[in-house]
Amino acid sequence: MEYIVYLSGEIHTDWREKIKQGAQALSLPIIFTSAVTNHEASDAAGDVLGAETNSFWRDHKSSKVNAIRTKTLLEQCDVAVVRFGDKYKQWNAAFDAGFCAALGTPYITLHDDDIIHPLKEVDGAAMAWAQTPEQVVEVLKYVTNIS
Repeated sequence: MEYIVYLSGEIHTDWREKIKQGAQALSLPIIFTSAVTNHEASDAAGDVLGAETNSFWRDHKSSKVNAIRTKTLLEQCDVAVVRFGDKYKQWNAAFDAGFCAALGTPYITLHDDDIIHPLKEVDGAAMAWAQTPEQVVEVLKYVTNIS
C-alpha cells in the first residue's frame, strides 16, 4: 500500500525536503502532496479572476482558489503533517489541522516546544507531536511498515 502524506504549514524552511529525503532514503511507500509553497504565487492565485484594489478581496479570491487544491488533497490523504514554524503564525496550518480532525484524517504536528501552549487544542487532536523532521520520518517508517 502506498500512503499519501499531505505536508501542511510553514513554507520558509526546508522541513518538507528533509521529510521527503528521509522517506526516500528508507524507500517508504509514500506519495507526498502539499499546498503551493511559493508565497507570491499563493498570494496571487486569485489574480486570474480580475484585479482587486482592496487587499481583503484579493486575499479572499486567492484563498478560495488555493482551497480547491488544499481541500482536494487533504480529503485524499491518508495522513497529514502540519508544521508550525517560529517566524510566522500559520493560521492556514491550524485550519488544515482542524479540517483533518473534522474528516477523521490522522495528522502529526511538527513544532518546537516553545509553542505547545497556543497549539494545545491542535496537538490534542493530533496522533503525534514531533519536534524534528527526522522524528516525522520515524513515525512514517513505523506506520508504513508492512511486514
